[in-house]
Amino acid sequence: MAGRDPFAVDVDKALDVLTLAWADHYDEIWYHDGAGWGAHCKDAPDDDVITGDTPDALNLAIRADFQRRHPEAG
Repeated sequence: MAGRDPFAVDVDKALDVLTLAWADHYDEIWYHDGAGWGAHCKDAPDDDVITGDTPDALNLAIRADFQRRHPEAG
């Protein structure tokens, strides 16, 4: 019996969670098979893209980018 890979990422759910958390500031959040996870800040130039190998890595990169852009947010 083949079971679900416990390390497999549910891409749709991960995108939903990242979008729910960051859509106010990041107008694009995506996953491209083979290229990984990415996001684009609404206030950034088109070529300013944040990336991560996993949804968690992308979330950490977005958090760092947000804190850099908004130091007053703490």
